Amino acid sequence: INGERQRNDEAPIDINAIPLDDAATFSLLKNCATTAVFQLESRGMKDLIKRLQPDRFEEIVALVALFRPGPLQSGMVDDFINRKHGRAKVEYPHPALEPILQPTYGVILYQEQVMQIAQELAGYTLGGADLLRRAMGKKKPEEMAKQREIFTQGATERGVQSQTATYIFDLMEKFAGYGFNKSHSAAYALVSYQTAWLKAHFPAAFMAAVLSADMDNTDKVVTLIEECRAMNLAVVSPNVNCCEYRFTVKDENTIFYGLGAIKGVGEGAIESIRENQKENGNFQDLFEFCQRVDLKKLNRRTLEALIRAGAMDDLGPNRATLMANLATALQQAEQHSRDSAAGQSDLFGISQVVEVKSSKYQEVSEWDDEIRLNGEKETLGLYLTGHPIDRYADELKDIISSKVADLNPTSNQTIIVAGLIVAIRTMNTRRGDKMAFVTIDDRSGRVELAVFSEPFAQYRDILAKDRLVIVEGEVSIDDYTGGVKMSAQKIYDINRAREIFAKRLMLTVKQDKAANGFATSLMQVLDPYKQGHCPVYIDYQGAGAKARLRLGNEWQVHPTDELIHRLHELAGKDGVKVEYS
Repeated sequence: INGERQRNDEAPIDINAIPLDDAATFSLLKNCATTAVFQLESRGMKDLIKRLQPDRFEEIVALVALFRPGPLQSGMVDDFINRKHGRAKVEYPHPALEPILQPTYGVILYQEQVMQIAQELAGYTLGGADLLRRAMGKKKPEEMAKQREIFTQGATERGVQSQTATYIFDLMEKFAGYGFNKSHSAAYALVSYQTAWLKAHFPAAFMAAVLSADMDNTDKVVTLIEECRAMNLAVVSPNVNCCEYRFTVKDENTIFYGLGAIKGVGEGAIESIRENQKENGNFQDLFEFCQRVDLKKLNRRTLEALIRAGAMDDLGPNRATLMANLATALQQAEQHSRDSAAGQSDLFGISQVVEVKSSKYQEVSEWDDEIRLNGEKETLGLYLTGHPIDRYADELKDIISSKVADLNPTSNQTIIVAGLIVAIRTMNTRRGDKMAFVTIDDRSGRVELAVFSEPFAQYRDILAKDRLVIVEGEVSIDDYTGGVKMSAQKIYDINRAREIFAKRLMLTVKQDKAANGFATSLMQVLDPYKQGHCPVYIDYQGAGAKARLRLGNEWQVHPTDELIHRLHELAGKDGVKVEYS
């Protein structure tokens, strides 16, 4: 981040001098946008933040202390939150304790508060108060009886009623087991605040830094890139001409993908590429690239990974052509290397370096979206330049009733959405049955589905990560995120959805296609998929003549992905359409 500021002639950030009451930082916290923020990014912590709505640094310190099993299970957290928001009265066991307990709304939260109470009410020395703290933590009956007597006697000598002193000691003893070291909590909270401040004020640089820190953890990279998208930050494809080993900032809204996050590409290979590019300029094409780089550090598998990840898109017409010409490019590079090593001499014996030469590509058609995106998923861990749902976009718009981004709560009314499964969490219900929480993504947004035990048992076989599902259910407000959630009643894969919702399978056949045994080929393609419920229609377009015919009921089909693909090969992609109305 300081590097970015220095390039812009701004003074470096002194992280220890940032204000602790920054409005943008607390806005980020209150919105629970704490992914990648130290100590505050877990689901449970986000839930606590949403309930507490911290608006001062002291409450971030409290967050760290409260988010532990003891306070969460004891009711301390509920007391703290209800008192902060005025839903419960802030009360102090004794007026003298108000200065000590006022920052925590009368709740004994920190170990230091136990020590301060002992000093203030019962006249303990600092060392004696620390002994009391440790005794309460260990809960030894003999020691506690001794300390109770010392505390009560000291408090009554200072004018506190004996009954009140005993009550306060019991209160201290109860919460001492949950009490947290405030100095420890404050140190954690400061780092939490600093990272939240950086995220609020330098989002691109901050996210590039955390992506780089976790670039070896593909699952974490996927989560962080989704967070970038939620922050309206673009993460552009890796590129051998401009990307570094780590994630870097292009501008305040754009992050360059780190080459080091590509699976199968080592740091040594990337260093070799970057050193060559910086010294000799951008690579122009695949042939020149292979001749310039050190092929001892970049083997064929490394180059294939770079191509599939999109890192070499600038070097050729398309990824399929790059892959098809890779073997030739490597052969030419090896020959070039041998010629350079041997040297070529002119008539006077003066050695000359062989110039880097490029060759013409043998072009092939680009991979279809499925192959291209699967290549990105295998090498990057995610789909970067597209989404598998795109290939079904025309069909899905006739099936679904809403995109995820447009979901609103429904009252006793079911709606239909579609999306790719990106996360699944299963759990046991109180009755011992299995249920699941499934997150789907349709590019417009994400929504979590609650799949209760009965639908889970019925549809569990199609609940798999990266699978497209169509879901029918009810939408309600998600108290955790403030957004919406959905209760799934019916779940279909695309093949089953077509069976239920499709009205017809339409083939458009032009005169030139109809010749040369088209009818026979069509029968052969359709035959394995007969006995379905979807009728097949043919629109024939001849010279000056058009006709539509419906195949007989015996030719009704199951309109599966496999059938659609085979019909594309027969009639072309534009000649096949599943119609829903």
